Amino acid sequence: MPQAYALRFISGKYQGGEFPLEADREFIVGRSSELDMVLVEDMVSRKHAKISTLTGQVVITDLGSTNGTFVNGEKVRKTRLKEGDRILIGTSILKIVTASNAKVSTSEAKERLAAVGEAQANQGSSMTGTLEEVPVPDLLQLFSTSKRTGILHVRSTLGYGKVFLRAGQVFYASIDDDHALGPLKSLFRIVGWDEGAFEFGSMDDATSFAMELEDATESLLMEALRQLDEFRRIAPNLPSPTETLFIQRPLTPLLSELQPLELDIFQRIFNHGPLKYVFDQSPTTDYETASALLNLLSQGYITRQE
Repeated sequence: MPQAYALRFISGKYQGGEFPLEADREFIVGRSSELDMVLVEDMVSRKHAKISTLTGQVVITDLGSTNGTFVNGEKVRKTRLKEGDRILIGTSILKIVTASNAKVSTSEAKERLAAVGEAQANQGSSMTGTLEEVPVPDLLQLFSTSKRTGILHVRSTLGYGKVFLRAGQVFYASIDDDHALGPLKSLFRIVGWDEGAFEFGSMDDATSFAMELEDATESLLMEALRQLDEFRRIAPNLPSPTETLFIQRPLTPLLSELQPLELDIFQRIFNHGPLKYVFDQSPTTDYETASALLNLLSQGYITRQE
């Protein structure tokens, strides 16, 4: 017997809803009330997409929609779906999951989905979700490909992050409104957050900052993920964030042999000491700071005990 699937809404107006995909059927998704799956929102076309289970496979086809259909961050015309894939239609993010054993007809699923949408609308819900369901890199990829403009708000135990996008281009980021961190360091930290909640909201068209990111969103994401992997690899060798570092005395190695970043970090340790301050005040990213810090430790410039 073919595997039975369903579409679970993990973000947007219908978040929490689920739509079972009966075997050997075609489902039309769109804004029009006579369709199988009705999504009432401005960014969804009257007939937006078709989902087919006729061949024992789940296939989605865009029906020439104005704003497009996206699967795992890629704009698609027609593609096969597999369990775990994320679909963006309008402001809804759907995930293909294994269907529950409970039999629900398409008409009943349509009514339930409408009820969820009405309840969410009454609560003033926007595009929200959890990072456990949709990680930050996936969100930014989706927003970039679909050329969204707005602010991604990310709330985590590690802070309150904001990522600003203009037509899909990330141009600024901040954490706890601390602009001294700089947009690149803030963005790279937010990309690494894997627990918490997100909300995508509107942004004033005139929003701008004195220092904006210019690299393409895809390039920023690739570099953020590369540095995140490298940082996690060397993290076990780092002192704890609350630990105070000290200058080695007597200082045998020559300061003239240090690279500019190493010298900058050496000075910050000399002036202040606590590791968290060093990372926050460093002019570069956390991975680059950590690499320089470990070099200072290994070469005997600094010590973890006075």
